Amino acid sequence: MHFSAGGIFGNTGTGQYQRKDCIKAVTGQAKPGEGGVEEGGVQVLKGIDIMGVDWRPAQNNPLHHTDALSKHQLITRRGQSFSLQIQFTHPFNSLVDKLIFTAETGELPEENRGTKSVFGVPDSVERSPKALAVWTAVMEHKLSYPEMGTVVLSITPPADAPVGKYTLKLTESSGEHSELGNMVLLYNPWCTDDWVYMADENERQEYVMNQHGVIFTGSGNYINSMNWDFAQFEENMIPICLTMLDLSHKHLKDPADDVSARCNPIYVSRIVSAMINSEDDRGVLEGNWTGNFFGGVSPSHWNGSLPILKRWLQTNCHPVKFGQCWVFASVMCSVMRFLGIPCRVVTNYQSAHDSDMNLIIDVYHPDYGVRDIPSGDSVWNFHVWVEGWMRRPDLAPGFDGWQVLDPTPQRGVMVRKDGSKVQIYSDSKRVGQNISTKSLGSDKRWNITSYYKPQKEERQAFNYAITRDYTKSEEEENEDSVPTPVQDDPSPVVNGDTVSCSVNRHCEDTVDNGTSNITEANKVETKSLPAPPQVKLKFEEVSKPVNGKDVKVNLVLQSKALEPRKLSINIRVTAMSYNNTPCLSSNLSVPVEVSFSEYWQPMLDSDVMQVSTVVSDLPHRIILTWPRATWGGREAIVEVSFLNPVNETLKECTLSLSGSGLWKEEQNFRSFTGPRAHNRVRVQVGFYPYKTGVQTLVADFDCSMFRDIKNNLSVPVKDSIYSY
Repeated sequence: MHFSAGGIFGNTGTGQYQRKDCIKAVTGQAKPGEGGVEEGGVQVLKGIDIMGVDWRPAQNNPLHHTDALSKHQLITRRGQSFSLQIQFTHPFNSLVDKLIFTAETGELPEENRGTKSVFGVPDSVERSPKALAVWTAVMEHKLSYPEMGTVVLSITPPADAPVGKYTLKLTESSGEHSELGNMVLLYNPWCTDDWVYMADENERQEYVMNQHGVIFTGSGNYINSMNWDFAQFEENMIPICLTMLDLSHKHLKDPADDVSARCNPIYVSRIVSAMINSEDDRGVLEGNWTGNFFGGVSPSHWNGSLPILKRWLQTNCHPVKFGQCWVFASVMCSVMRFLGIPCRVVTNYQSAHDSDMNLIIDVYHPDYGVRDIPSGDSVWNFHVWVEGWMRRPDLAPGFDGWQVLDPTPQRGVMVRKDGSKVQIYSDSKRVGQNISTKSLGSDKRWNITSYYKPQKEERQAFNYAITRDYTKSEEEENEDSVPTPVQDDPSPVVNGDTVSCSVNRHCEDTVDNGTSNITEANKVETKSLPAPPQVKLKFEEVSKPVNGKDVKVNLVLQSKALEPRKLSINIRVTAMSYNNTPCLSSNLSVPVEVSFSEYWQPMLDSDVMQVSTVVSDLPHRIILTWPRATWGGREAIVEVSFLNPVNETLKECTLSLSGSGLWKEEQNFRSFTGPRAHNRVRVQVGFYPYKTGVQTLVADFDCSMFRDIKNNLSVPVKDSIYSY
């Protein structure tokens, strides 16, 4: 597998350019056939009378890996044939009678744009020399009964055809077209000529077919996971995703050009990325990082993509409130997989948001530590984007494979809880740890950091950035200066194992006569009297923090001073969101004072004093149980139980259950009184699974004291005569 360093960010260009580029790389120029459709040319069938048309979705869709989407509507993949049966009212003579078909997509179909194709049986149609994306058809003689008027055709859309909804027409003797019906055409990762071709079947099953996902959150050293229901094969996804493409600004500006460019997965991926957020278009999701989610849904509540996408379509395509990075990325992954573009969700820990774009993150955490540090830069605990698999003929060789796409708004204003705003710029290529995605065939985490961060190249990029003169252009800089090596920070700030305050533009905590002075590099005030030796501070873990157990850390103070000094230590514990903004409106300050009479003797032969602190958290989790035997179309019952760990009754409780294949709508049980202190509540819910195979049930419990406690359960559903 290969990763593109640059992803596919940037302008989409014109659809026609993308269209031509696509054609040249896949099939070359189409050649015109012989004969014609005008009077005196190709003989068309006289007196066509059609009794019926069978699109054969029950036979075609499984072969195109789309049977999970629909058993009633034909959904095919380009570059692969499908069968169509036409029943005429009279016998059909293949030696005399000719069939002329027209396949069209979009409002303004044209042969020269590849959005219209005229083809026949036999294919003696005269086409424009510039016709693109030509379809073909042949009669399946073994399955046809011409003497009874039954004709079975094998029709093949080319591997470079634009994806979308098509109308198939049949030419009558009068020259008018009889509309046979509609079908949907998707990308084909099973087809070697398709730009999204993926050779490994296990990868295709994971990145195209799998509706169950795992999103990694937390921080670089404390990685959490959450389940996500992509639901790309729910039947609602067909109108949702096609509507999304038609509402993009590219389509509204030039619909003919846009539909033509849908042959290109690079172009379509950019369109989808733009449509997931509501920054420039009538996008799906509105972002919110303020912590105030009044008028919408907290991003942490969502368990899957379908409720979001359905709400967007049902509200006349108004943005759904609210989303954050993992929600944006997960919804985009659902749309990409529906379209047939292999896609996966990737989490980057220690994700940099560099407001001045100089590669230096002046402060790791805004509002971090004992007091605020004035800077616009920050490193979020994690950031989530997606990767799409495709060829890149527009780039130099070697860049095919996984391409980075980030649907989270890249430029915007982050609003803190105090109402202040800071301009942010996301640069996910230069800072990151434990870049993670779901493993093939399991829910385990796969660390793909090495694909993103070659150590030598990364260090060179950083050294160049921090030594570059930004008052000059890049050409001027290259002419009169050479970047010089920069030493690593001897005591870097690291999220997790050790959190330390040190020099070199991160933060500097010095203790001077009992006062704390926070300064930035190159801004240290000079003093006439020599300052006492510095006291360095850092936190060290005693044990890995686990939810429900005590959290223990040691505060280590170190100094080279030979004389004892009296210190006042204040420790502040603040709950932080994933983008490192405080989650609490107030902070708890616990003063710790160690008197000289207590520490002078133990410190005579020592220079380090350790101060330990313990923070206790309350355990809470959902327990899910269900009957081991579950059949499609038959009632099954799941029991949800939750133990109240606090000394008061839980109020304003809400239980949400979801899972594609189990429920078509999210099940919500709202505003019920929860269990009393240290009691357990049990809720039994019946449901009728409508899809077979292993389905994922996700439960979310929310109340006045706890927010979005989740658990999931794999439910194997057996086939039965009651299955849909």
